[in-house]
This record gives sequence, structure tokens and C-alpha cells, in this order.
Amino acid sequence: MFYSLLRPLLFQFDPERAHGLALDMARVGTHFGLARGARRLRVVPRRIMGVEFPNPVGLAAGFDKDGRYLNVIGRLGFGFVELGTVTPRPQQGNPPPRLFRLPHQEALINRMGFNNGGANALVRNIEKSRFNGVIGINIGKNKETPPQRAADDYASALGSVYAVADYVAINISSPNTPGLRALQREEGVLRSILYRLRNERQRLALVHQKHVPLVVKLAPDWDQGELERTLDILLEFGVDGIVATNTTVDREGIALESAAREQGGLSGRPLHDKAEHVLERIADHIDGQMTLIGVGGIFSGKDVISRFHAGADLVQLYTGLVYRGPGLIAESIKAANEVRQKVVYRRRHAQNMHPAA
Repeated sequence: MFYSLLRPLLFQFDPERAHGLALDMARVGTHFGLARGARRLRVVPRRIMGVEFPNPVGLAAGFDKDGRYLNVIGRLGFGFVELGTVTPRPQQGNPPPRLFRLPHQEALINRMGFNNGGANALVRNIEKSRFNGVIGINIGKNKETPPQRAADDYASALGSVYAVADYVAINISSPNTPGLRALQREEGVLRSILYRLRNERQRLALVHQKHVPLVVKLAPDWDQGELERTLDILLEFGVDGIVATNTTVDREGIALESAAREQGGLSGRPLHDKAEHVLERIADHIDGQMTLIGVGGIFSGKDVISRFHAGADLVQLYTGLVYRGPGLIAESIKAANEVRQKVVYRRRHAQNMHPAA
């Protein structure tokens, strides 16, 4: 109710300005029960990738890049929060305007370009916060770093955030940094990144006496056969999980929207079917060998249920929060609770139907 009254006011502002205002208002709103329903839900924690998640509904990367609002977000009821994308060195990102609403489609287009204060600034904000929940940190390369040096940036960022992360997401799929999305398709470059990160994690695990899972965030846009080749490489290097998916550059179904002409990644309802279809393809191909985090176009409890049945172990929200507000968190957690046993049964049934050779 509170958010339904607030949203028309926020939508009078530029989207990027409105995002900051909403988070500032949330500092006050959480003290007045803005998302009390989500915090009071009784859930069974889930141990995934060796990490205990209080519930399987998380906040997607991009919402709080620098961890400045971690205390506020921590009171909304999420089972985990993915911060970032953060780069080794601070960068301003692309020039504004760089975030656009498509209200009739309940969508956003962004070309933010990894605007962030750098990995070390994020770590300092986490250390100053009172948040004690599950933290994922999404890392990327700086814009000026050439593809052949990308592994250096990812390794540097991993080293900076390792001590404060419960898992690290490798972003090789944003459409807003030139050449970044090609990293997930170019076998030689992808192998060099994964090889470097695997070795760096082994070193960091000894230093910090803890194992931090690595997951890779993939795009929803693939040509025939490309996705499966990339998945085989991820399996080969023992990646722990996949976030499916990032935003899309496809404009199918929204071509008549004036904002559709803007460059950048599209999120929200128009992404729903594509993101879910890619998740299903990934689930079929990896056959349970990696954790799957489903994200993209989740606007209801029904969407959450569908994503779990498509193969997700965890789900994330972002654009749905912009249009639905914090009430979506409680609705999503309830749906996840209801579907848990059905998904477990379906997976066991599938294993019985297709036993390992």
C-alpha cells in the first residue's frame, strides 16, 4: 500500500534520481513496517554451494553497486543480496541519461556502464555495515582494460572482495561495457579468465581460510550452439553456479515504445520469457552439476514458481521491485516456500527416469 502511493511521485523524477530517492526513503520506511511481512515469514534455510541462505529470494546486482544501502536492504527480508557490479578501479560509467523507464511494458533500459566507486570502496562499506546476511559480490572489468587483459581485472577484483564475500559473481555479460559480452563467447579469452580465477581462488582460500563459490552471470541472447559451448567450458573449470540471465539487447515486442530506441540492456516483463527459456536450456545441459540463480522479469509469486520449475535453486529480483515495490519480496518468499517440495520431487523423479550411466 505504501509503495503504491509513493510510486507516482517517484516516477515524476528521472529514473536514476528516483532510484536514489527511493533508497533514501527506504531508510525511514523500513522502520514503519515497509517490508515487515517478508521479515516475519517462517522459512527453512537452504544450504547451497556450501552457503546457508535464510531464504532463496535475493536482490540482483545493480540495485546497490557500492553497498551504501546495505543496512536498509538487509531489513527488507531478502535471503541474500548481490552487490555490484564493482570494478578494480573506480569509474564514472556512461554519461547520463543512462536509465530509462518503459511504464507500459513494466520495463527498464539501462546503459549505466559499471558506474561504481571501486572494489576497495565497496569492501569498506560492507565492513562498516551492520548487515550479517549472505552477500554476493558481482565483479567486472574496467572499461579501459582491453579484452586480452580482462583476466587481470577479474583477478584483482576477486582478491579485493574475497574476504567479505559469501559468493562472487563474474559479470561477462553486460551489454554496456564495450566488448564485455564477447568474453562469454570467445573461448580463448573465457578460458584465460576462468583459469586465472580458479588459481587465484585457491590462493585466496589458503590466505583467508575459507572457500568462496564462483558463479558466472550469462546473457539471454545466444546464437545456435553458442550457449552450450560456453556451458561446457564452465563445467570444465568447475564453476559453482550460473546467474541466468543478464539484460537483453533484443527489442522484440517493444519496438513501438519511444524509449526502445535507446541503447542498453532491457529488463523487466519483456525479458521474462527469454530469461526463463535460457535458464531451462542451461538446466537441461548442465544436469544438476552447477547451482542456478534465476533472474529476469520476475514480477509475482507465480513467476517465482515457474523459475524454480525451470531449474533455479535461487531467484533474484530487481525491475519487479521498481514497479511492484517491497511487497513483491514477501510474495516471492511465500511462493518459494510452496514450491520447494514439488521441485525436489520433480528432480528426484527426473533422476530416476534418467539414471546416471
